[in-house]
Amino acid sequence: MDPFSHILLAYLLGFGVFGAQGLPYVVASAFAGALPDADVIFYPLSSRFPMLRHRGVSHSILGVTAIAVVGTFLAPRALAWAFGPSFGHGSPLYYFVALEVGGLSHVLLDAMDHWSVPIFAPFSPHEYHFDADRIMNFGAMSFTVFSYAVMLYERGRVGVGLWELTTYALLAAAVAYFVVRLVARWRVGIARRQLGYDDVIPQANPLVFLLHGRTETAEEIRFRFARYHLARGVEGTPRAMIVPRTPQPSPVAPTPESALSCSYPVALRESWILGETHHYGIARPVAGGFEVFWYSLEMASFGRSAGVLARVDSATGAVTARTAWRNPARVFEAA
Repeated sequence: MDPFSHILLAYLLGFGVFGAQGLPYVVASAFAGALPDADVIFYPLSSRFPMLRHRGVSHSILGVTAIAVVGTFLAPRALAWAFGPSFGHGSPLYYFVALEVGGLSHVLLDAMDHWSVPIFAPFSPHEYHFDADRIMNFGAMSFTVFSYAVMLYERGRVGVGLWELTTYALLAAAVAYFVVRLVARWRVGIARRQLGYDDVIPQANPLVFLLHGRTETAEEIRFRFARYHLARGVEGTPRAMIVPRTPQPSPVAPTPESALSCSYPVALRESWILGETHHYGIARPVAGGFEVFWYSLEMASFGRSAGVLARVDSATGAVTARTAWRNPARVFEAA
């Protein structure tokens, strides 16, 4: 998640704990919301010490607590220097709690998507992810922008009472969003098991998910997915395809399946997004061969998906590919 959303959530949670009278602690909590991502400074060492990688030990309870302990002594001085002497006073215990709340909010927000975090590192290498939200969600980012705009507009223009009311309203909206996302993910997880799919892919709409399945044998890879609405169940016709592991001999791409097989390894090399996310492919015949679009089921906005557009020549089997953002439903309606 972007740092502005991390800071916003930490600020709102800090405000919920300490209120307007504990503004120094609220500000400390907000800063702590971004601190776990400071692990990027350890990038040169992460190859030798994997726990120092991004989203490593800094995104665990122990890492957050260590940051909070150090910050308990540094935060008052830093806040006093930045905002004035009044921010340098307060209870060390409250500063610790504020920093802990801010840091744990960061871990929670990162765990909402499929890019997992090692919550109990270094004691357990297991990484947790809820698959309840997307790493880039236009709706959530819009809420972040709106919240900052409201808070900046109110500064110096409204009384303390209205400012408190606005902040509590934003906190309530954020908490409600997380509750809806997590409850919806729990319920769709039950549907996934009942319908026999492997994974759940959240969409921008918190009530809509994709159910994804993938099975592999020595001869082929089978992909399938379905759109699932929390209230209406499976929407439309589930899609499925088979990708042979070995392309057919010349002519190399006489069928859509062969075109998919030829283009799949090329598409994976062309775009890291496909390798990091669940994906699907569609092939359609064109003059002289097939056009194939391999696209991510997760990196999508306004109907367009990140992927690779490939052209397979029927005569030679040559594959040319380039990354592209396309609307699969529109570009390949006949597929």
